[in-house]
Amino acid sequence: MREEVLNSKPSVKSVDLPRVLGVWDVISIIVGGVIGSGIFIVPATVALNVGSPWLIIAVWLFGGLLCLFGALAFGELAAMYPQAGGMYIYLREAYGSLLSFLFGWTLFLVIDSGAIATLAVAFSSKYLPHFFPNLSMVTTKLIAVGLIIFLAMVNYLGVRWGALLQNFLTLIKFGAILAICAIVFSVAKGNLANWVEPSPTFSFDLIGNFGLALVATLWAYKGWESSTFSAGEVKNPQKNLPLGLLAGTLIVIAIYLLANLAYLYAFPSDQMAKSDRIAADVMNFAVGAWGASLISLIILFSITGAANQNLLCSPRVYFAMARDGLFFKQVAAVHPRFLTPHVSIIIMAIWSSILSLSGTFEQLFTYVVFGQWLFFGLTVAAVIVLRKKKPERPRPYKTWGYPLTPIFFILAALYISVNTLIKEFWNSFAGLAIISLGIPAYFFWHRRRQGYIKGKEDLFS
Repeated sequence: MREEVLNSKPSVKSVDLPRVLGVWDVISIIVGGVIGSGIFIVPATVALNVGSPWLIIAVWLFGGLLCLFGALAFGELAAMYPQAGGMYIYLREAYGSLLSFLFGWTLFLVIDSGAIATLAVAFSSKYLPHFFPNLSMVTTKLIAVGLIIFLAMVNYLGVRWGALLQNFLTLIKFGAILAICAIVFSVAKGNLANWVEPSPTFSFDLIGNFGLALVATLWAYKGWESSTFSAGEVKNPQKNLPLGLLAGTLIVIAIYLLANLAYLYAFPSDQMAKSDRIAADVMNFAVGAWGASLISLIILFSITGAANQNLLCSPRVYFAMARDGLFFKQVAAVHPRFLTPHVSIIIMAIWSSILSLSGTFEQLFTYVVFGQWLFFGLTVAAVIVLRKKKPERPRPYKTWGYPLTPIFFILAALYISVNTLIKEFWNSFAGLAIISLGIPAYFFWHRRRQGYIKGKEDLFS
């Protein structure tokens, strides 16, 4: 009895989250969460950096394979530790609680809260005005906050409700993108020569430019990792998580490559590079002005799905941190009726709303790209570390191509981080500063937890 009390964590009553998500929910979380506004905008940035259609497709393919290799590694980790928290759990088991806390800290402070803020503001101020052009600045800010509150309420009421909304939005955007590609190929008077001309010209600058283009595509691919945050609510996680990660990532890669081929069919790469809203411009070229309206409507659904994924999955990380005694203890609470980490959802919605009102989120988000890929690389490296550290741990699924695929991902993550550090030094430095702010926060909660345990030891001495 004494040992049980001493080993307990300073949190609210332990209630497990229900396992209600199936493999299709995992796939939907990935596909619906990854496909936001990126594929409708980012291709122009990629074309601007690398120029040649060969290199444009190469960047998207390389980024997709990189995410696929990451998903393969995450599948092994998720099957080993099918608990709420995902990356936080894997980093904790491989490297200890400080590094895992810094990941969760950065995720809450900037990465996912900033992503929600970015998406909500894009929804209200960039795409909704296409249909309602006279919206004031105050109104757009209120709509952005309203969207966050709505999604938080849906996920507060149950993970099944959040997943159903995600499945619905994913189905709409998946079908819509396929329809756009079909319209472009069948109606637009494009040119297949745009797929191969002009040929790539190689130079020393191309290495850096390829890296910048890759970072842009990886922003569009962002979200495949989030499904592991909800591992504690997945049925048969040893099978469904690896399968969902693999299938979801492959579907996104296929959609992105098809969309880029459609864009290039309509426009040559140099014209593509000049388009701020490439999907809208391509549809306008294919079918006229109503095509741009269709794109704006699809992007509204896409943005909502991407934001919903963050509120569906990310609160599980802070929930896991609180269960470890490294965050506010109330965040570890499970709603007695809805069986959701409701406090965690609320605080994330509040902070995301504050960021959306402040207008600083976009700059904050650029700061942590460097740190985010350091965490990704360390998480995939955890596959190798844990095979040495805990060889006896059951592994229902093992990473395909081990150790080559994890090593490839680790080297690519290092390349992205170093390239970002060189090309955007001050942003990267600011990102490290934001991450470092978590160190004193960690020791604050760590001391509180140690003091709690010491108090119980004194009680039994």
